[in-house]
Amino acid sequence: MHTHAIVLAAGQGTRMKSKLYKVLHKVCGKPMVKHILDLLHRIEVDRTVVVVGHGASMVKDVLGDQVEYVIQEQQLGTGHAVLQAADLLENLEGTTLILYGDTPLLTEQTIRNLIQTHIETQAAGTLLTAQMDDPTGYGRIVRDAQGAVLRIVEEKDCTAEERRITESNTGTYCFNNRQLFEALHQVTNHNAQGEYYVTDVIGILHKAGHHIEGYCTNDPAEATGVNDRVALSQVEEILRKRINKQHMLSGVTLINPDSTYIDADVKIGADTIIHPDCYLRGNTVIGSNCIIGPQTEISECLLHDDVQIRQSVLDQAEVGMGSTIGPFAYLRPGAKLAAGVKIGDFVEIKNSTIGEGSKIPHLSYVGDAQIGKNVNMGCGSITANYDGVQKHVTQVDDDAFIGSNSNLIAPIHIGKGAYVVAGSTITHNVAEDALAIARTRQVNKPGYAAKLKSRIKKQQ
Repeated sequence: MHTHAIVLAAGQGTRMKSKLYKVLHKVCGKPMVKHILDLLHRIEVDRTVVVVGHGASMVKDVLGDQVEYVIQEQQLGTGHAVLQAADLLENLEGTTLILYGDTPLLTEQTIRNLIQTHIETQAAGTLLTAQMDDPTGYGRIVRDAQGAVLRIVEEKDCTAEERRITESNTGTYCFNNRQLFEALHQVTNHNAQGEYYVTDVIGILHKAGHHIEGYCTNDPAEATGVNDRVALSQVEEILRKRINKQHMLSGVTLINPDSTYIDADVKIGADTIIHPDCYLRGNTVIGSNCIIGPQTEISECLLHDDVQIRQSVLDQAEVGMGSTIGPFAYLRPGAKLAAGVKIGDFVEIKNSTIGEGSKIPHLSYVGDAQIGKNVNMGCGSITANYDGVQKHVTQVDDDAFIGSNSNLIAPIHIGKGAYVVAGSTITHNVAEDALAIARTRQVNKPGYAAKLKSRIKKQQ
């Protein structure tokens, strides 16, 4: 049987007080609506339709062509929003999920259970519900004496008795597709808001004699929708704790989970230790037996096994097995380190490859460079890669030694085993096994320091 999905993402989200479309606000490094689409992908939904409104182009830019889109030009309610997908779905057989794009806490297992309940009970519609201590703002589930679902009542339309009901509608549904659209065409806007509610489909199907089922999640937090920045932070905290717990259960040590921030798509190998105040972002992959932090930020990086990083920032970089970085290093996009590389304090690497076993211990800048194996870059060595117009490449071959405070003016090639003397500014290629020195001859003037001090004193 085919499964379809309709994701409601047309709301402007005015309470977010933002120029950014609501469902594009990120939770644990990923837009809220992307959490929903990734969930649908994991359960192998056949066809997904996203209902967009104002800001549709922004949503399309983020989600691309992995889904189909329909536009709700006027915000006339959830029933009206779902009805926009009629041209694409209403003549199809199968089961249709309806979800909100601002509910990133929904889990794959809950949605699978919802679908399974729907199929096993042969229901026309199945609701995902939750028992809430404070159901304010949520529609209430009205059941008959036998426990069958009769209808959903939006809070604004509740009687005093209905307001006391704690079982609430999460806004996630599973329907027989044909029966869903048949009922939608019967929905009216005779309510306090003057809107077309998708919740009215439940009552319509019940009156037509169809069975309506409810599946109650054991975690009410899954129902949380984000309407403002307060809810956004609350959802972020809940999801971050889930993510951290899963990593710990998979063999990762988090010294202080409450001060460790790991995005949803980060992967970490077993026996890796993450110290406090670390931020692991995007699609970062960290191998096994690594030691990360404290105070380290890693974004969109690949770290192989046995890497150690302290108090550093890495962005779109790759770090080879057994390499050490920091403290206070900065690896920028395009930095690629082979195995056993040492990057020390206050070193910046940009768009450069560093060969196996090479060392750049401290106070250096390496940009647009190809550094070979077992190269030593002394303290304060710099590749001068930019002439004000273009970037140029520095190539340093295997086993070369670059002395402290040396400037390599690109484009330049330092040959294998070559030796650059400390304090040199190198403007010409250096041959294999050659020694290069480029600095003015030292001149000592006996007694001149005393004369200089006397002159300065008279000027004061």
